[in-house]
Amino acid sequence: MKKDSYQVKTAHAVEKAVLIAVEIQTQSREQTDDYLTELEFLTTTAGAQVEKVFVQRLAAPNPKTYVGTGKLEEVAVYIDKNGIETAIFDDELSPSQIRNLEGELKCKIIDRSTLILDIFAKNAKTNRAKTQVELAQSEYLLPRLTRMWTHLEKQRGGIGMKGPGEKEIETDRRIIRDKISLLKKKLEHIDKQGVTQRKSRSGELRLALVGYTNVGKSTIMNALTNANILAENKLFATLDSTVRKLVLTKEAEVYIPPIITLISDTVGFIRKLPHQLIESFKSTLDEIKEADVLLHVVDISSPTFESQMQIVQETLSEIGAGDKRTLTIFNKIDAYNPRPTSEDIFEDETLHDLADFKKTWFANENLPAMFISAKSKDDINMLRTELFEICSKV
Repeated sequence: MKKDSYQVKTAHAVEKAVLIAVEIQTQSREQTDDYLTELEFLTTTAGAQVEKVFVQRLAAPNPKTYVGTGKLEEVAVYIDKNGIETAIFDDELSPSQIRNLEGELKCKIIDRSTLILDIFAKNAKTNRAKTQVELAQSEYLLPRLTRMWTHLEKQRGGIGMKGPGEKEIETDRRIIRDKISLLKKKLEHIDKQGVTQRKSRSGELRLALVGYTNVGKSTIMNALTNANILAENKLFATLDSTVRKLVLTKEAEVYIPPIITLISDTVGFIRKLPHQLIESFKSTLDEIKEADVLLHVVDISSPTFESQMQIVQETLSEIGAGDKRTLTIFNKIDAYNPRPTSEDIFEDETLHDLADFKKTWFANENLPAMFISAKSKDDINMLRTELFEICSKV
């Protein structure tokens, strides 16, 4: 096989990949490690195996090849020597960067956005989700047609290859634009049905679970409603909003009528979520915009939960839901490990147990919060009581 030809992956072989990231000067090594851990989780979720990770510290990514010449040569040698099929980059690459990298590395080039889009494509089950993902993929691939269609001519599989053009090779930009137009019309038709459904629920109190991907929103939904929603330890397991009835009660000497609400589980957010996905999924995110109360679920066992909270808040603001009444739910307390935390919550860098964290959080943030474990159902009843109190005041 020629060196500049792409290796063909067999149907049963696990795709081998390397991860490549640039650590900018304002970024700490701890942040870089956290980002790469997430990128590796994304890669595994997409079905590939990470063989090696390359990191280079730069003021900014190289505009031509993302990393510098020396690091690029090091990566190329490793790829050639170890039969690596895919190089995955922790940032969105420009069409020219992709073209240059393919010429140097002689393998498939995947950036973070393509990787996330691929996972969405694999997890899309309903007609609505499939249309939303296909639209996002088409809009993302439009300026990258030359690069992608070269792969498709070779009928390659693997991550980044699922979606538009998989069944037939489209080389004309006009065809892709027409396809985007048709997908938008199709999505508009589907969304009209969703609007009708939401209008039928307009008189009912509505809660929406929001949060970073894989923080346990679906598990909480199941614990609160006895639903049977898919809850897996993988990224973006939930794409379509799921709505269930939730009856909240309060024990008292005098009978207090229950409060009947609707609770929805929504798609999780993530760092550097491709804007095409946000645009395509805005109709699905209407469940969040139209909710009376948001339940912001946080994985307290994650070493980066604070930055995840910030990303969720920024995304909520982007879709026009940043000022809604919110209850923060710190989940996975059973897996919490005391550790140094950032200065925006603690003034020192000593270890704090969960009790200390609770006290400090309430003192510094002055926001309603609950601490639970949805998996073991620790304090789920306390959460129900708190939800009753909140909903009785809405």
